[in-house]
Amino acid sequence: MAKLFSPINFKNVTLKNRIVMAPMCMYSCSEEDGKVTPFHVTHYTSRAVGQVGLIMLEATAVQPEGRISSQDLGIWDDDHVEGLTNLNHQIHHYGSKTAIQLAHAGRKAQLDSNIFAPSALAFNDSYKTPQQMTVEDIKETIEAFKAASKRAKQANFDIIELHAAHGYLINQFLSPLTNKREDSYGGNRKNRYRLLEEIISAVKQAWNGPLFVRISTDEYAEGGNSLDDFVYFSRRMRDQGIELIDCSSGGVVPASISVYPGYQIPRCETIRKEANISTGAVGLITTGVQAEEIVQNERADLVFLARALLRDPYWPRTAAAELNEKLSAPKQYERGW
Repeated sequence: MAKLFSPINFKNVTLKNRIVMAPMCMYSCSEEDGKVTPFHVTHYTSRAVGQVGLIMLEATAVQPEGRISSQDLGIWDDDHVEGLTNLNHQIHHYGSKTAIQLAHAGRKAQLDSNIFAPSALAFNDSYKTPQQMTVEDIKETIEAFKAASKRAKQANFDIIELHAAHGYLINQFLSPLTNKREDSYGGNRKNRYRLLEEIISAVKQAWNGPLFVRISTDEYAEGGNSLDDFVYFSRRMRDQGIELIDCSSGGVVPASISVYPGYQIPRCETIRKEANISTGAVGLITTGVQAEEIVQNERADLVFLARALLRDPYWPRTAAAELNEKLSAPKQYERGW
C-alpha cells in the first residue's frame, strides 16, 4: 500500500490516510455573524465524499475583532455551535475526520472596528494601525481561545489547530519584526513565545484531543526569526503536548516570495528531525507521486493540500490512480469510480 493511503494516529483519533484539506479562507458568511452557510456544507462535505482523511476548516475567529474579514467563520459565541455541529455530522458521515483552525488576525484584521496587535505597527499602508494590546487584552484573548476550544469540543471536532502563521496575532507575538514590546510578552524568544505558551495551556484545560499548530517557518525578511528559532519554538510546543507542527511560511511582513513545488518542505523536514515532532507539509503539492515521496522519505507525516483540492474535490482518487492504488469509493459512486 502507498504510505499516503495508510492510516495514522494522533492521540485517540485515527485518520484513514495522510491527506489533509488545508484551511483556506472562503469569505462566505452571508452576514457578519460568522455562522456556517449552505456553501460551507457543500464545500467541505464534497471533499469528505472525495475521501480526504482530514478536513480542516478555514481560520475561524475566536473574537469578533479577530476576524480576517467580516465574512469569516466564527466560534466566539455559543450560537456558532449548532451550525458547526451539523457541518461535522455531514463530514463524519463520509468517513473523514474534522479539524478547526482557531485564529485571531491581530493587525491583519480588515474590519471597521478597532483592531489589536502586540505593537502599534500597521502591516502596510493599506492596513489600519492597530492598538497595542494591554496585558488585560492579552488575558481576554487567551480566555477566548479556551472558550473556543470548549465550543469546538461541543461541536464534535476531532482535532484543533492553532493558527500561529501568516502574520496573524500569535505569529505577530512570535516575530521580532512585529513584536516590539518591552514587557514579559516581548524581547527575547522565550518572552515572544509566552502568548502561544499560555494559549496552549489554556486550550488544554478545555480540550483533551489532538492539538496542532501552524507556523510560518520562514519570514523572508532580515531580522526575522531564523530556522533555529522555529526549532526552539517547536521543541517548546512538543514539550507542551502539541501533536503536530503544520509548516507553512510567510505573511509576517510584506515580502516577495519565490515559490516552486515543495518549496516549504526542507524546513518542514528539518523541524521534524531536530524537534522530534510530527509535521505537516504544505505548499504547491499537486500530485500523488509528490505527496507519496514526502511521506515515504519521512519528510513529513501529513500532506496538506489547498488549491489542488479546490480544483479537484476528488484529488485522493486522482492520486490513487497515479500510485496504482485502489481507493474505495462511496457506495453511491462505485459505478463511476
